[in-house]
Amino acid sequence: MGSGLILGIESSCDETAAAVVRSGHDILSNVVSSQVAMHALYGGVVPELASREHLRNVVPVVREAIRSAGITYADLDAVAVTSGPGLAGALLVGISFAKSLSFGLGKPLLAINHLEGHIHAALLQSSTQVDEATTTEPTLALVVSGGHTHLYLASQTSGAWHYRNIGRTVDDAAGEAYDKVAKLLGLPYPGGPWMDRLSAFGNPEAVRFTFSTIDRGTPGEPTFDFSFSGIKTAVLRYLETHSLREASATRHTALSAIASPTLEDARALCDPQTLDLIASFQHAVVSNLVRQTLRAAEHTGARSLVISGGVASNRALRARFTEVAQQRGLTVAFPPPALSTDNAAMIAAAAWPRFLHADFAPATLNATPQLRLG
Repeated sequence: MGSGLILGIESSCDETAAAVVRSGHDILSNVVSSQVAMHALYGGVVPELASREHLRNVVPVVREAIRSAGITYADLDAVAVTSGPGLAGALLVGISFAKSLSFGLGKPLLAINHLEGHIHAALLQSSTQVDEATTTEPTLALVVSGGHTHLYLASQTSGAWHYRNIGRTVDDAAGEAYDKVAKLLGLPYPGGPWMDRLSAFGNPEAVRFTFSTIDRGTPGEPTFDFSFSGIKTAVLRYLETHSLREASATRHTALSAIASPTLEDARALCDPQTLDLIASFQHAVVSNLVRQTLRAAEHTGARSLVISGGVASNRALRARFTEVAQQRGLTVAFPPPALSTDNAAMIAAAAWPRFLHADFAPATLNATPQLRLG
């Protein structure tokens, strides 16, 4: 079987990443080239620009991952790559490179679902607790990011992972709602981290936001869906009815004029009413994510939780899930902040069980932008 070394490549959105992971858990290198600064100029990811930057970055990023791991290409046992979901052009850059490298080295190619990668980002450093739980019962995984908000029931059979989707957002993802509301408030992109940090200075009970119940399931077999477009609209109406639109525009102009704005810069430009609005928004979104996840855990009997994706680095989300898990006797695992956002270590980790089962990708592998998990 070799030394268990897998090279992971991730290019689904705006990070070009490569990593070498041994046996699914030992990270030897994890290199990420971010495009955030470029896309911030446009207030969001521009697909064409993302693809172009991936073309520029994929070769040096992979070379650095191999160098940092202290290995050669010949030491690899396999090459793993994200095949979806994501931006079509961005995915194709990573897939094309991975296919060429795999063919040139004579190594197997493994196609990995980006969402499965996020789940394994949490399992990477929490394998003992979670694996023990999943030997007898399933794990409930919440993947929450700028592009996804999904609940999966994950289980292992003979070392292979299986997933069943039991909840999803029917419109905006939670991270997308954060970014859109931050933009309404004149905060820089990406807005989620700014909202998280500024929420500490406001009253989370000042503005009451509500979420409607969504259920696509059949009797006795419910689903646990999310919807975040409504709260975005509610924030917009609040800004309009309280005459805060002009202040938001002024804030955006002021922060845009600062090369590298700090938290204090942003806080100084936010009046108490805006800070209360930010805190209330975060409280409502986090409460909804926790409530739906706990409902799903109770229905399925899951005793362990995995919380992953970019929003999993949100401090309020981590604190709330940790609190309720302790109260209910549940095990909860989060990825470290560096593995919460898109990275290739999670792709290489998710590839390990597939490698052990010889679940290799064909030479005809192509990008699947709308790829589903479970």
